[in-house]
Amino acid sequence: MSENIEEPNFEIIETYDGFEIRRYADTIQARVIVEGMGYRNTNQAFRRIASYIFGRNDQSRNIAMTAPVRMWESGDFSVMAFTMPSKHRMSDLPNPTDSGVELLHVEGGVVAVLKFSGLSHRKKSLRMINKLHLMLENNGLVASSEAILAVYDNPASTLPFIRRNEIIQPIEWHREE
Repeated sequence: MSENIEEPNFEIIETYDGFEIRRYADTIQARVIVEGMGYRNTNQAFRRIASYIFGRNDQSRNIAMTAPVRMWESGDFSVMAFTMPSKHRMSDLPNPTDSGVELLHVEGGVVAVLKFSGLSHRKKSLRMINKLHLMLENNGLVASSEAILAVYDNPASTLPFIRRNEIIQPIEWHREE
């Protein structure tokens, strides 16, 4: 994405062979949960959240786009989230007019991150999640919730070999920095 698009704040607290451990700051996310998995479902979720930030809200106000778009599966549902720009507080964000778009405060935390380029379709993303889980296990680290796919570039306009994607895996972290 363009260099002027804000990304969530984090610090790298440890680097391993093939992945890194980050601590993310608290954020506010706009989320949509849809039944099922696959492109059709994430496309629908993307349109709904994009509509919110492009003025489909109770103030008809635009909100700046951020990166990445985050996606994960929870049971039989797909979840998509956009992080709101850091200058906003929950109290100054407009309310969605789409009842399926939810605004929520997300506590920061410690995650393992595996970077990869190219396509980020479900089959490849699952392969990358499995790869990260094996690396975590080999390093004595434990996942604490669902892995998240983070997509930084527009898949419709960015060549696959230069796309930036990440698997973000929340982990149990009890070490001191």
